[in-house]
Amino acid sequence: MTWLETSTENCTVQRTLDLIGEKWSLLVLRDAMNGVRRFDDFRRHVGLSEAVLADRLRKLVAAGVLETVPYREPGHRTRHEYRLTGKGWDLWPVMIALKQWGDRYTADPEGPPLEVRHRDCGEPLETVVVCAGDHGPLAPRQAYTRPGAAAHVTTG
Repeated sequence: MTWLETSTENCTVQRTLDLIGEKWSLLVLRDAMNGVRRFDDFRRHVGLSEAVLADRLRKLVAAGVLETVPYREPGHRTRHEYRLTGKGWDLWPVMIALKQWGDRYTADPEGPPLEVRHRDCGEPLETVVVCAGDHGPLAPRQAYTRPGAAAHVTTG
């Protein structure tokens, strides 16, 4: 079965993009990874409407990427803050890869606006692709794609 004979109806990249591929969802995740937890802080920092933010948060919670945790400030009603789950933190390398690409191709002439560095040594982080056999970093031509267990043949 070749790539063009493989159906994309159950493509996990497409399913992932359906869940987090929208701009506002990614920006909410970026902020959550940097410690933002409360609705008003997301709204103010990301700069989106309450309705859009509520929709994105609801979607990310329903998918198990974020969870809600109740809190109550004295004299106020109980509210919820949003925290990344393990599933949400598994997206961290994706965010670092997007940042790395953006730093290389879209940053201002002076450089990127933010740096992500290793706590122990202070060096910048970068994403690389390695294989499970401990080889890497790898270039695209060193990899190949083949049908997996759930692959379907296209009909049409």
